[in-house]
Amino acid sequence: GVHAFTIACALEVSVGKTNTVMALNNSNVLLPCTFTTCIGFQDLVFTWHFNSTEMIYHGKIKTKASEPFLVARNPRVEFVGSTTGKDNNISIVLKNVEFSDAGKYTCHVKNPKEKNAEHNATIFLTVVQKMVEADNTLTLIIVGVVGGLIGLLILFMLIKRVVLFIIKKTQDGKKECLVSSSGNDNTENGLAGSKAEQKAPPKA
Repeated sequence: GVHAFTIACALEVSVGKTNTVMALNNSNVLLPCTFTTCIGFQDLVFTWHFNSTEMIYHGKIKTKASEPFLVARNPRVEFVGSTTGKDNNISIVLKNVEFSDAGKYTCHVKNPKEKNAEHNATIFLTVVQKMVEADNTLTLIIVGVVGGLIGLLILFMLIKRVVLFIIKKTQDGKKECLVSSSGNDNTENGLAGSKAEQKAPPKA
């Protein structure tokens, strides 16, 4: 039971609902990261890595009552999170994004209270020259066509069910007629219980 409890309470790191971010060349981009733990933390260490090798931010947090302090960072990275509020937010902003900044950003968190087990979450950054406004016409046509086909399919299935229901009812009706008529015939012809009446002739 204790083992299951520690697993349930393990530190979790998240970058939000989506793990992809798109940024304009020369703009600033937010790289989100939050963590949760139900056993608290002390002297927690967190780092951000670019493409698994280059450390771009290194911070420490004494306790829940104190804000993180900087250990080391890339000059273009700014810490924008907070850990004394509701969420343990350790997000960063990457300034003046360049095409070479596109890639994988991993947020690592290590809590000494959990035997220094390390947890992480990854976000992928794409850098573009300009944000293209998607032409939704084709999408709308596709959605319309697919929606129409689904509608037709549902209608077809409903009609099929109704037809099958009617056929079943008709067949059930016929069966009832057959049963009652055959029952009547047997009784009228004196066939009911005829097997029981067919006794062997008494032996002399």
